Amino acid sequence: CSVGWKIGGSVQQQFPCLSAKPAHALPPCCYADGYPVELKRPKFWLPRYLRQTLVKKVGETINIVIPFQGKPRPKITWTKDGQTLDAKEVGIRNSTTDTILFIRKAEHHHSGTYEVEVQIENMNDKVAITMQIMDKPGPPQNVKIIDVWGFNVALEWKPPQDDGNAQISGYTIQKADKKTMEWYTVFDHYRRTNCVVSDLIMGNEYYFRVFSENLCGLSGTAATTKTPAYIQKTGTIYEPPSYKEHDFSEAPKFTHHLVNRSVISGYNATLSCAVRGSPKPKIFWYKNKVDLSGDAKYRMFSKQGVLTLEIRKPSPFDGGFYTCKAVNECGEAEIECRLDVRGNQISVDNILL
Repeated sequence: CSVGWKIGGSVQQQFPCLSAKPAHALPPCCYADGYPVELKRPKFWLPRYLRQTLVKKVGETINIVIPFQGKPRPKITWTKDGQTLDAKEVGIRNSTTDTILFIRKAEHHHSGTYEVEVQIENMNDKVAITMQIMDKPGPPQNVKIIDVWGFNVALEWKPPQDDGNAQISGYTIQKADKKTMEWYTVFDHYRRTNCVVSDLIMGNEYYFRVFSENLCGLSGTAATTKTPAYIQKTGTIYEPPSYKEHDFSEAPKFTHHLVNRSVISGYNATLSCAVRGSPKPKIFWYKNKVDLSGDAKYRMFSKQGVLTLEIRKPSPFDGGFYTCKAVNECGEAEIECRLDVRGNQISVDNILL
């Protein structure tokens, strides 16, 4: 190593560097534009979580940051399984202290061994990262009913063709009665590829289906048996007694009658009664034997057998006899009441004044 003086852009004189340290303790040097530059050996500081297989799910974002040292600024090279990375799928960003690998949306083909190298002249360092991108598995294959005896059914199947790039950790077996087709889980996290389903009901037919499972979860679809398993009845055949069906038909009958009322003119008035009957009767309202169905002055309500007729702002002209009639296929019934409408005394006094 030597030190020189620059005058007017040229080195006028150089002097050797003197140091109290022994020669082997001096840092390595190189020259840039005639000046000595300290060399720092390139080295990666690999994070602990990257020293084992990095497991990610399909669709997740991957952002790997690896710090390093080295002076002057080193050259960084990434490869995957010995091949150069595709810049369209994988993003690489390098700084003076770290290198970053970024994948926006992980896919199966991103799995593999990634190797990164840091190099300064003839010095270098390498680290390798193993990445596993996994997804939910496919359904099992060839689910079959092997045997049926008593209350039991023996099933057998084969592992899925697609394991989702992760080891199959188990299976979930479900059953469904042919009548309802409601699925109930019999076994979950089951590791073998055959099982016996017990405690089935005599005389019923059952379908069975099997899901695969890995670290990502259950398969999106299940493999289902093509035909149902019939659980035969044994012993004496039970014949239920025959019962004569009860006839609940009933003609309309009023359980609460209309009541004669006297109301004040100009204020809404209601008439109420209650009826029962089966089938549900049709209701008709009359005033002095005239049907009120098409008259906008009246509103008719029916709720759980309680019948109400609302008369909007009645006048003395609206007084008279009101009839409620209930009709069904078993008969009919009707009740009647009298409504008196008294004039508003305040209005009469105003008119006289």
